[in-house]
Amino acid sequence: MKILVAGASGALGRPLITRLRDAGHDVWGLAHRPESLKAIKTLGAHPLQGNALDRRSVFALVERIRPDVVIDQLTSLPASPFDLPKRIPADCTLRLEGGGNLFAAASTFGVQRYIQQLSGFYLDGGDGLATEASPLRLNAPGTIGQSACMYAQLERRLLSAPSMDTIGLRYGFFYGPGTWYWPDGAFSHHLAQGEVSLIGKGSSTFSFIHVDDAAQATVAALTAPPGIYNVVDNQPTKMSAWLPAYARWIGSAPPPHMNEQEALRQIGEESIYYQNNLTGASSRKAVETLSLNPQPLPWL
Repeated sequence: MKILVAGASGALGRPLITRLRDAGHDVWGLAHRPESLKAIKTLGAHPLQGNALDRRSVFALVERIRPDVVIDQLTSLPASPFDLPKRIPADCTLRLEGGGNLFAAASTFGVQRYIQQLSGFYLDGGDGLATEASPLRLNAPGTIGQSACMYAQLERRLLSAPSMDTIGLRYGFFYGPGTWYWPDGAFSHHLAQGEVSLIGKGSSTFSFIHVDDAAQATVAALTAPPGIYNVVDNQPTKMSAWLPAYARWIGSAPPPHMNEQEALRQIGEESIYYQNNLTGASSRKAVETLSLNPQPLPWL
């Protein structure tokens, strides 16, 4: 198949292109920066320079390439999670407007299947794990609610396509090479510098996914039944358990503790919510349908 990967230079893009090429697919990688295009070419894909926000150029590229499948991995995330609040507006614009251009072009030029990156970590699972039927946390404070609303719009757009098979992959928190959660990643740096505290009881449950496992599931989605899938690991873990274990894994001192009142004064309501209200997600559907076999978390 001829496959167009948008946002192909990110942490997931590298293992995804490799797996697609190994499976014999003709892969085209869309990126904006010259260094990203060089990386795409090195991986054995055809580099395409373009700006997803330029609707005319996106339509021209899709018309020229005529892919069978489009994989939308468009993001505009910062190098450090500490900078996320400043980057959220640009990220939402790229995913909604830029992704909207890509989606419209795919619909216009006969793309058979559209695969969309979604979120598996801002779902509301109530007292248990979130399933594919669980809603997003639209009323959460700060950038959590802002991002959840953006993902909800992406899901609505995806499920509205009249002429394409559509797949939504709700990935967990990425870890692995090139991500925030790796020994040389930005989160590890902040943790080692004593800049990450455990707030309150740390009762949020996190679901991670290694980028290579996410890539495997994405390749499987090329032929899977259309719909939404939670692509997460099988070890949903409380913040209070995984954060100290992660610190030990990278050889860092245990994170300091901060009570909720102090956190509210210093870093705001969103930080308390992030560490104490999130629910993990169930991977059952992806395990059964996408043959997802996530590797165990290295820090547990």
